[in-house]
Amino acid sequence: MKVIAAYLLAVLGGNTSPSAENLKDILGSVGAETDDEKIELLLSEVKGKDITELIAAGREKLASVPSGGGAGVAVAAAAAPSAAPAAAEAKKEEKKEEKEESEDEVSFPLKLNIRNREQT
Repeated sequence: MKVIAAYLLAVLGGNTSPSAENLKDILGSVGAETDDEKIELLLSEVKGKDITELIAAGREKLASVPSGGGAGVAVAAAAAPSAAPAAAEAKKEEKKEEKEESEDEVSFPLKLNIRNREQT
C-alpha cells in the first residue's frame, strides 16, 4: 500500500511516469522501508496506463463488491456482548479517577484556607 501511495504522490507532484528510484526516494524521505519486488510489480502493472483511468477502473470494480448485509451485523452483534463488560469496567475506572481528581481539587483550596488561618 505504501508503494501505491508513493506512486500516487509522485504522479500528483507532476511526474507522470515515476521510476523505481523516484518511489524509493519518496519512501525513504519518510523513513519507510522499500521493497524492490513490490515496486517493480507496481511499475510493470501501471506501465503505459493513465492514472485517472486506473482509478476509474478500480472504482467500478469496488462498486460490484458487496459491502453490506446481515453477516457484518451478525458479527458486530456477536462481538458486542463480550465488549460490554470491558466498556462498563472502563467507565467505572474513569469515574473513580474523576472522583479522585475532584477530591484533590476541593481539598487543596481548603488546605490553603487552613494554613492562612494558622498564620494569622
